[in-house]
Order: sequence, then structure tokens, then C-alpha cells
Amino acid sequence: MSEALLTPDVLRKLETLELVSRKAKAGRQRGDRLSKRKGRGAEFADFRPYTSGDDLRFLDWGLFARFERLFLRLFLEDEDLHVHLLIDVSRSMAFGEPQKLMFARRVAAAIGFVGLVNLDRITVTAFAEKSHGKSPSFRGRPALSRMLAYLEALEPVTGGDFNRSMRMIAPALTGRGVVVVLSDFLDKAGVADGLRFLASRGLDTNAVQILAPEEVEPTVVGDVRLTDAEDGTAAEVTITADLLERYQQAVAAFRTKLLGDCNRLGISLLQTTSNLPFDRVALRMLRG
Repeated sequence: MSEALLTPDVLRKLETLELVSRKAKAGRQRGDRLSKRKGRGAEFADFRPYTSGDDLRFLDWGLFARFERLFLRLFLEDEDLHVHLLIDVSRSMAFGEPQKLMFARRVAAAIGFVGLVNLDRITVTAFAEKSHGKSPSFRGRPALSRMLAYLEALEPVTGGDFNRSMRMIAPALTGRGVVVVLSDFLDKAGVADGLRFLASRGLDTNAVQILAPEEVEPTVVGDVRLTDAEDGTAAEVTITADLLERYQQAVAAFRTKLLGDCNRLGISLLQTTSNLPFDRVALRMLRG
């Protein structure tokens, strides 16, 4: 049986967090977003346990008298947030131990869960050399199982073309919302154009670069045959200490360039490796 994308312990950690778009625009649909703020005309929606830092004005003292526990009243307001999760399913994402794609699915599941808890609309788009399908919109806690099933079904398909994929996907990223693209960003043609396509939509755009630990600090030595996971080309090389050092310098330069490109475009970038605890990466991103 495959390991669950989200464990009960991770769900508990995530439940108190909320996705907030820095580039907020007026919502087009009333009552789309569950908020802790009570505004004019706000409609009561639900309760949740009180946590430190919550607004004490919205405590429900009637529930406290009955259960001797603090609960916060939540309201539906005129807000509308769409969370777009873009996941790289090119063949290079199958590499690594743990596999990069598995890590991406778990981070996406964590972000998606926080959105569902807050009644945001969640969609998942897979891409490689083009867009490989977009999920229906998921909304509300009952949709969690359907979202997880969609994520679990994602598998590596073909070689990648990041720029072409983003050119196809970007026009559909409309309205007010958050974009999270999860990829290794390993593309011989570069990714700068694709990042520009995303940034041009005016949404709160975030990138998570996932590399395998073996890609950052390889331990292989001697005569080896290296095969490109994307296009199948191969090369016979002799791995020496000097070559490993030059390789690591090239990887560091690649990651630094990606960070610079994202900074110039106003894209938040989080760089990680697939052997780190995915829940810490997701929590770090959400809190940031």
C-alpha cells in the first residue's frame, strides 16, 4: 500500500494556517471565503477551536459554558481566492530517493488542504512538455479525498518544456489568487520565459524548486554512463574529485540564477531537496 500523502499529525499542524494572497483583488462571488473577520453583512459559517493570537471578540461564550472549551466563530465574507497548484510531471521528476515528484505531490497536498479548510478554490495542473490536464475545482473539507486522489494519480510522463508549458497554462490563471509551481526547473532551454509568463498574470506567484539530494551532492565516482532522463541522450564520463567540485559549483550557480530570475519578477522562491521533511517545507512556505 502506498504511503499517505498527508498523515493525521501533518493535518493537525496545517489546520490552523490560512492562505493569504498579497495581491488581493475584490472577490467576484459572495461568500466564497471563510474568514476570521466579521465584516458588514458577513454570514456565520462555522466554529473552530481557539488558538493563541485569535481575535477574542469572536469567541463563543455559549459554547464555552457548555463544553468548557474556547471556540471561535467564523464568517463568510465577500472574498474569493483561487489557489492554482502547478506540478511538474516530466521524467526528471521521477529521479531521487525520495522521488522528487512524490515530494511535490505532498507539498501540493499540504497547501491544498489549507486552502480547502478556508473554502478557497483549489485546482491542480500537471505539466511536462505541455499542459497535461487540469483538475476540477476542489472546495471545502469534503473535497480533500478527491484532491488527494487526483494528486496520487500523477505520474511522470514525458520530457519537459517549461517555457512552452507555462505559455499554455498562464492565460487560464485569472482573477484573484495564488499560484504555486513545483518543479526541479531542470530544462536545457532555461525557464526564464516561462517564469515571465506566470508573473505577467498579476497573481501572487510562488515557486518551489525540488532537487534530489544526489543532484546537489552526488557521491558517485569512477567510470559511469550518464543518461539524460528527459531526452535519453547518454555520455560516458570518469567522475573525479575535481569534476565533482566543478559540478557542485555549476549546480550552485544554477540555483542562484533561478533565485535572481524569481526576485526580479516578484516571484517567491523556496529551494529544497526531496529528503527534507515535506511538512516543514510546506509550513515554512505557508507561514512566509
